[in-house]
Amino acid sequence: MTPILISGLINLEITLKVDGFPIAYSPVRYPFGGVNSSVSGVGYNLAKALTTLGNDVNLLSLIGKDPARTLVYEALAASHIPSTHVLDSMEATAHSVILYDSEGRRQINVDLKAAQEAPYPEDIARQALAACDLAALCNINFSRPLLTLAHVAGKPIATDVHTISDLEDDYNRDFMAAAHILFQSHERLPMSPEDWARALFNRYGMEIVVIGLGSEGALLAVRRDHFMERVPAIYTRPVVNTIGAGDALFSAFVHTYAHTADPYAAIRKAMVFASYKIGEAGAAAGFLDSAGLEGWCGQVGER
Repeated sequence: MTPILISGLINLEITLKVDGFPIAYSPVRYPFGGVNSSVSGVGYNLAKALTTLGNDVNLLSLIGKDPARTLVYEALAASHIPSTHVLDSMEATAHSVILYDSEGRRQINVDLKAAQEAPYPEDIARQALAACDLAALCNINFSRPLLTLAHVAGKPIATDVHTISDLEDDYNRDFMAAAHILFQSHERLPMSPEDWARALFNRYGMEIVVIGLGSEGALLAVRRDHFMERVPAIYTRPVVNTIGAGDALFSAFVHTYAHTADPYAAIRKAMVFASYKIGEAGAAAGFLDSAGLEGWCGQVGER
């Protein structure tokens, strides 16, 4: 199987466990074991999840020349993700701080540094894309030129636009227009997820839409089959932090779909993968390997 191309953010992530939301003021807290740091970001999360599941990946990303660069390259090596196309061309690496409570609620604070202004070299992107059959392009600005490159090369595009409420969203419109597989969250939708999926099909004509519904599961819509149905959430283990659940759902779907072209098997296995993932605190932690995923699918009856 040829590699899956991923273009997306890598950042240094700090997670902080809080007592609850809203946060009461206190000049000092000592949350022993509740403050942790790791390498994360949507691009890294997808690459790590897909690699853990047994895929080869070409990861395109931009990081800084700062000390965080060393942590990023060490994390890539430890996760067996090639760093060939991860370029330290910025002055500083993006950072995030994520607050979460015991109920799984979270607040994400992301400092992208210069990632939205920094271009990714087109010649390197084109070369990496040529070796891949599918492109998972995260909705960050340096991925934007790859939409055209992938379309011209005839590569199907999977993307996640996260939380949007407007079909003509200025930032995400070209990602939606280019997508073969489109993921997003239900959190800001102005209508029911079913009506939104119909509106997406009518406006953009992508083949597959998946809308994450949080604790209620996800909606899968497949245009060619006139199929639209909610897939209930699956329980595998207690929830620690829901951060990264959407990335896990997306990556596991892409994994199964890339191997089978079956969106129905892909969403069932993705639900299991995401359920297991949120049993850990970090966005890039808790990923099952292929054997583990199959084992859990067997336990919960999702073959």
